[in-house]
Amino acid sequence: MTQPPARSSRQGVRRRKPYASSMLEPSDSKPMRAATVRDVANHAGVSPATVSRVLTGNRPVSPDVQARVHQAMKELDYVVNEQARALSATTSRTVAILLDHLTAPFHNRIASGVEQEAAERGRMSLVCTTDGDPGRELALIEMLRARNTEAVVLIGAVHDTGEYRNRIARVARLLDGSGSRLVLVGRPSPAEGLPVTVVEYDNEGGAYAAVSHLLSKGHRRIAYLGPDPARNSTSATRIKGYRRALIGHEVEPEAQLELTGQPATESRGLGYSAMRRLLDEDTPLPFSALFCFDDLVAAGAMTALREAHVPVPEAISIVGYNDEPTALDVVPALTTVHVPHIELGRSAMRLVLDRDDPMSNALGDHLMLGTYLILRESVCARQDQAPDMSHAG
Repeated sequence: MTQPPARSSRQGVRRRKPYASSMLEPSDSKPMRAATVRDVANHAGVSPATVSRVLTGNRPVSPDVQARVHQAMKELDYVVNEQARALSATTSRTVAILLDHLTAPFHNRIASGVEQEAAERGRMSLVCTTDGDPGRELALIEMLRARNTEAVVLIGAVHDTGEYRNRIARVARLLDGSGSRLVLVGRPSPAEGLPVTVVEYDNEGGAYAAVSHLLSKGHRRIAYLGPDPARNSTSATRIKGYRRALIGHEVEPEAQLELTGQPATESRGLGYSAMRRLLDEDTPLPFSALFCFDDLVAAGAMTALREAHVPVPEAISIVGYNDEPTALDVVPALTTVHVPHIELGRSAMRLVLDRDDPMSNALGDHLMLGTYLILRESVCARQDQAPDMSHAG
């Protein structure tokens, strides 16, 4: 009579067979299934609760255990159920970035910094556009709040009115009440004491440095070209620096040299059309130097001057702002103000995601980064006579 095989004397010891992927296959006749938290726990030799702590990061776990859990997840090709996690968590580990438009390089580079830092912290970024519509911005924020978004980042200039400040103050409180955070990058804070994180750059200081450089070259009639400061907070701050530099060098600001109009979605078009109108007047330009709102405005103005055979910088010196790639591509290369776009976005995320860390808390909720002037080839010393455009073709 055949004897049954002897049982192992090592009672209670379970031998685990490593899985090749998350699609576990108990038998050839049954469909494959995705790995679960319990599968990961068995594979790593820990409890399901420990795996959950590693996934959520809300309880301390030793580095050795974390490494074993992550290795098990990799070997099983385990995929986190984000919908289930969002239902049980206070936030969705998602960061939202709201832009006026997707075509503005200045805003896009800041958004890139936000996304880079967020990704390194295990967050997913959503990018939404408002088309400059305050109502759409508010509707998007309400939708994001309902989805437990961890932070809502608003980037760029606004029409800074009392209505805007009241709206943003309300939004900040609503987001804070739901465990989220409002982040303003490159736009004014509505008021002191609000639950909002503000990261900005020395906008006025950069404008002051740009105009001071033109003044140091002997220019006294310096024009400003950009959007309407009454409707664009960034333009308003740059004009403030422009005027401060003139007054500091005992040059009286002249309203007729502030060439401003309605905000434009395409800065280059604003610069080109404004300069073209001046050239079409068939009279000498009333300035020897031009400080532009940004590099794209400067590029448009330089194109119009080139078409009219007006040399830069011999006839007109030009300074831009933002240090966009365009500044290196125009001829001559554009003197401009450097803005730390990527670092603005990264700093915003650090302040938000580390705000419960006592060490990081020392920085507070308001951070200003510096700007500096980059000297290239679009500025020279003032000529003795203002350029005569009466013969320009």
